[in-house]
Amino acid sequence: MMDLKFARLRAHRNNVQRYRSLLATQLSDCERAFIERRLDEELASM
Repeated sequence: MMDLKFARLRAHRNNVQRYRSLLATQLSDCERAFIERRLDEELASM
């Protein structure tokens, strides 16, 4: 059970890192809004 929890946390952490790196790139307003929303969701899930 703990392995599953750690795997989920690792997946969330990886997603957060990926979304933050994407936000450092040039994006359209629509893309930026989508990624910010996904980032908020991932952080809330952690």
